[in-house]
Formats: sequence, structure tokens, C-alpha cells
Amino acid sequence: MILRIGTRGSKLALWQSEWIKAQIEAAYPDVHVELVRIKTTGDKILDSPLSKIGGKGLFVKEIEEALLSKRVDLAVHSMKDVPVELPDRLSLCSYPKRHEPRDVLVSTSGAGLQELPKGARVGTSSLRRAAQLLHQRPDLQVLSLRGNVDTRLGKLDRGDFDAVILAGAGLARLGFADRVTQYLDPEVMLPAIGQGALGLEVRADDTRTIEMLAFLNDIGTEAAVKAERAFLKELEGGCQVPIAAHATIEDVRLRLRGMVAELDGSKMVKSEAIGAPEQAHEVGIRLARELLEAGAAEILQRIYREEGF
Repeated sequence: MILRIGTRGSKLALWQSEWIKAQIEAAYPDVHVELVRIKTTGDKILDSPLSKIGGKGLFVKEIEEALLSKRVDLAVHSMKDVPVELPDRLSLCSYPKRHEPRDVLVSTSGAGLQELPKGARVGTSSLRRAAQLLHQRPDLQVLSLRGNVDTRLGKLDRGDFDAVILAGAGLARLGFADRVTQYLDPEVMLPAIGQGALGLEVRADDTRTIEMLAFLNDIGTEAAVKAERAFLKELEGGCQVPIAAHATIEDVRLRLRGMVAELDGSKMVKSEAIGAPEQAHEVGIRLARELLEAGAAEILQRIYREEGF
């Protein structure tokens, strides 16, 4: 049997797909897994912030089209790149155990977030990160930074920035963990929805592949990601708005922390909700509604109205 994985061509995407390929082939010696590289719109447009060119779907649309046309059988996604609404006839069937969910700071001087000098230039592609940075350090210059991990670290090394904020999971997977200056605790910077987690997307009627991949599913990761995505969906948010959420399983209870902020970090609404892991979706909705009542609705309406998103 041949199983074809659709993947982006970046080093990180290939690492993730190769890892899934190895797990499948180890579990099923009679299955041969092939990687099919697919260039997405997000890989082609590197000179504009994601919030200006369409957000998350830019990294998955072409791969999902390949799934629907049966050119590939499986897609391996970074869950933070996957829109909350999936195309008809596609579904997420397995969530491997989550890797490092935190953001990290990498600085040229070795200074942590609070030690960076006034006016330091910090690079990030994320409105979520920018808002939380400015909430704590309004004196910083937060500058747009796109590109793969190598590109971003290269721009830091050549002096374009004093520090950059990246996803810890990506650095670890590519062997750059030694570059981390500081891991940013979720209490300091809430991660993106799904950050550090992978999701396996398939055709919803492909029962053979779904059953084959079931062994890769981690129920704790599945509950956490579903809670975070339900939170985002209820807020009707996307890459254009500083929204963050992070769920953990603590003493068999699911704890979800969420945040909505102004673009400049001047106002932030945060809270958390607790519930059973089996009720992850409901926990996400409950927390979103709580934040909307606490002021998030006004923030979201203002951003969409003033920024034209």
C-alpha cells in the first residue's frame, strides 16, 4: 500500500511530515509513505504580513485541494496554521502528542524580554505576539518579520533586529534549541491556537486511512486543541486579530486560558475556564463568551472597523 502525504516544502514542514512518515512505516511495515511537496500561497508571498494577505488558510488551501482531488491521502499541518472551518469532505482525524507550545525569544545580546534596552527592535510576523509584547513593553519597536526559521534567524544575525520571537516547537524540531534566549511562559505570552501541535487531515470518507492513523492520536492534545479552536471559532477571529489561547490537562481537568487584545497592546481582556476534557468544545465556547462580555466584543469590532479586515 502507498500512502501519499501532502506537505509544504519548508524544512519545518518536511521534518514534521518525515516524522509522521517514520511513525506510520514503523507501525505498518507493508505501507510505503511518499511525500508530495506542494507550494502554498503563503510560501509564495513573503513580503507582506499575513494579516494583510488573508491569514491562516494561505498555508493549507493548495494542500487541501490536493486531498480533495485525491492527489494525496493525508496532510500534516501545524495546527496553528489551520483555519477553524475545514472544507466539506475533509476532517482532522488524529492529533499527535503536542510538542513545546511556548513562544521563545532569541536575542543577539542574550537579554531576556524585560532586559531588552528601551527601543529595541523585535521582529515577529504575529499580531498576537506584537500586542502582548507591547502590552508589557510599549517602549519596544515591534517590526514585521516573515520567512522560514532559517531566514528569520539570519535576519537577526545580520543585525536587522535586536531580538525575534519564534515558536519554540519549530526551533526544537530543526535543531536550533540552543539559540533560545528565553522561553516565554504562557502567563507572559499566551501561544497561538494550536501552537506546538500537529493535525492530520484526511478525506472524511477515507475510513481506511482514518483507522490506520488512529494510533497517532493523543487524547490530551486532541482535547486541548479542540478547546482552543472552539474558543477562536466563537470569537470569529483569525490572523488579523490579536487572539490567543492555551489549554492544558491538569489533574484530569481541562484548563483553558484565553486573551483578546488591541493591536497596540493598550487594552487586553484575559480569563480562563475549567471543565472536563470530554467537554473541550463547550469549554472553549464558554470562555469566548465570557471574554466577549468583558470587553473583547468592543475590541474586535473596533479592529475590524478601523483596520478594514
